[in-house]
Amino acid sequence: MDKQATVALIRCENYDYESVSEAVEKGLSLLGGVGQFAASGEKILLKPNILSGDSPDKCIGPHPMVFKVVAEAFQRAGAALRFGDSPGFGNPRGNARKAGFLKIADEMGIPFADFENAEILSNPDGKLVNKFEIAKGVVESDGLVSISKLKTHALTRITGAIKNQFGCIPGPRKAEFHSVMPNANLFSKMLVDLNLLLKPRLYIMDGILAMEGNGPRNGNPRAMNVLLFSTDPVALDSIVCKMIDLDPSLVEPLVIGEEFGLGTMQNITIVGDPVEDLINPGFDVNRSSVPTTEGTSFISSNFMRKYSAPRPTINPEACTRCGTCVNVCPVEPKALSWTNESHSEPPVYDYGKCIRCYCCQEMCPENAIFVKVPLLGKLIHR
Repeated sequence: MDKQATVALIRCENYDYESVSEAVEKGLSLLGGVGQFAASGEKILLKPNILSGDSPDKCIGPHPMVFKVVAEAFQRAGAALRFGDSPGFGNPRGNARKAGFLKIADEMGIPFADFENAEILSNPDGKLVNKFEIAKGVVESDGLVSISKLKTHALTRITGAIKNQFGCIPGPRKAEFHSVMPNANLFSKMLVDLNLLLKPRLYIMDGILAMEGNGPRNGNPRAMNVLLFSTDPVALDSIVCKMIDLDPSLVEPLVIGEEFGLGTMQNITIVGDPVEDLINPGFDVNRSSVPTTEGTSFISSNFMRKYSAPRPTINPEACTRCGTCVNVCPVEPKALSWTNESHSEPPVYDYGKCIRCYCCQEMCPENAIFVKVPLLGKLIHR
């Protein structure tokens, strides 16, 4: 029997406490109520996306008010909450503090879970990965509630419900996956395997203010005025694609997620507000049919990949020479390096070594790195 899914779309136009509370209560009730996802006394981990310790107005992660209201709902159900995430760079607790989550959690008596140490979990049913190193805070919980942000992403086009669980892998270990899975297809298979292993009970997405353009850290805020709720991450992210006029077949985690049985892109019932009222065709997202890592589907030689595939490019006028891009590059030897010891010039890429993981673009704090398709790639694809 084909999978069926329900996605609740709730219009919410600001982060005022009353507005968010009303929207969250409605979204949860349309899925059967918070009691469907946590019993009294259960240890429930709230996992917001905390890519970096930036202020909420940058729209890099879900707004702390959404986190607060969701936490209140689960506390009323008697759940024993903890929260956490492993950021792309830096200390997990420090990033949570800077992003505004830790203050709220402390006020509510919600401890920060262990996202620095890991346990190995076997994944015998994995299609690609048969074991993962998972943060102890995740392993020690009875259930996981994923709270993501509606954002663009250079590698997977959007980062949402499915990709949020990548933060359950502690810091440096995430870079290893980029190294051994150097294209969007393999990386997406890993993400789906990870979700099938962790089995989050509920996926919530903050799209009140989304991020378009050069996401997932340096894009621009865009009002989408919605909170989304589902138990199916494939369905949720598919509805997001419809809202931003993006062909979901271009989003590999969705295609592979449906193929591997994580969820459905087809058999979706929408409850709450109609999706037609929330569509924004002007949303700035990569709609090109050029694959995000390989450039073309019919030329795979290293030479052609080097000169035709999309690639990260540094804007020298915006670059502050902080070195974050060099530090986060998972390739050894590094795919980009300094031209002199004084670091007076921006780092320079060796595109023959670059695996197109876009960690550099993702973690640049200055909006100085963009992904561009070389002229040869444009000509070949055309």
